[in-house]
Amino acid sequence: MVYPIMKSIVQKGYDTDQFCSYASFDASIMKDVEARITGEELERLMIAAAEYTQDDYFGLHQGQMTEFVDLGVLGYVMMHSLTIAEALSAYQRYNVILCSGFNLDWEVQGDELLIRLFLQYPGRMSRHCVEDMASSLFRLIGRLSNRRIPLTGIQFEHAAPADLTPYLTAFGKAPRFEGDATVLRMGKEVLDYSVMYSDPKLLGVFEAIAQETKDELTQGSVFSEQIVQWMKKNMPSFFPTLQQTAQFFGISIRTLQNKLKAENTTFNDLSTRVRKEMAMGYLKKWEYSVGDIAYVLHFSEPSAFQSAFKKWTGVTPGQYRAKISNSK
Repeated sequence: MVYPIMKSIVQKGYDTDQFCSYASFDASIMKDVEARITGEELERLMIAAAEYTQDDYFGLHQGQMTEFVDLGVLGYVMMHSLTIAEALSAYQRYNVILCSGFNLDWEVQGDELLIRLFLQYPGRMSRHCVEDMASSLFRLIGRLSNRRIPLTGIQFEHAAPADLTPYLTAFGKAPRFEGDATVLRMGKEVLDYSVMYSDPKLLGVFEAIAQETKDELTQGSVFSEQIVQWMKKNMPSFFPTLQQTAQFFGISIRTLQNKLKAENTTFNDLSTRVRKEMAMGYLKKWEYSVGDIAYVLHFSEPSAFQSAFKKWTGVTPGQYRAKISNSK
């Protein structure tokens, strides 16, 4: 995440060594590919970069310059995913490779897709960081689909700056500020858009690297990830309840809920994530019928699974399969 900052510094005509000196940042750390900095340090660098370049919209402008290579292996997994929905799922799964501090989730409401950006710890991201995240994600969705994506709305938690013109350039419309969350709104059909660069063979290669990198970084220490892996391991034998999960980990239900709350998630969120990820995987295997998948994922009946899948992705299981077939 530091490299895009340095790239922005150079593109604005400044010297990175002088900036590092100004920001009291040890540039030698960037020579170590295994090095990590804290989320607080990243935010401090973003704010320092805005001050150093005298760009009050530094994060917003940086996001508009984001390329897939800036996201490392995560960028390549997204680039070779089948659809925008799968690219967003990859972002969710592997974003820890970039930064463990923030992530996204999404839902379909009527004809709209709502993508929410959030911190995974108490507090708020600085304006520059959240605007970088929002504008870069919006840019990448457009690049992945090779389409112009009109936003139906955008909302930030922070207060509005004096001049809104830069937002019109970045998003095509002015955001609403001081909301209760950071949200991008667009048509739900975006989820079903094909990714222009999709290549199943390359996806397999990059996803294996991404998973290995993620495992090395987390080392099973993130409690929510431990629960996700345990849920998947028990499928299709049974779908764990909250009580069964608490018993397995040897803690009370209240303690489990508090630990998940500290990671900005809930047991219900994890249950939905597991079913969604497994459903997408099973739908790629033509030997499983929709009824089979509903049974394996412990839905009461196929119609309940179809309804849930459409809520998650904006399309029915049949439409999702048709998209896969058409892309071959």
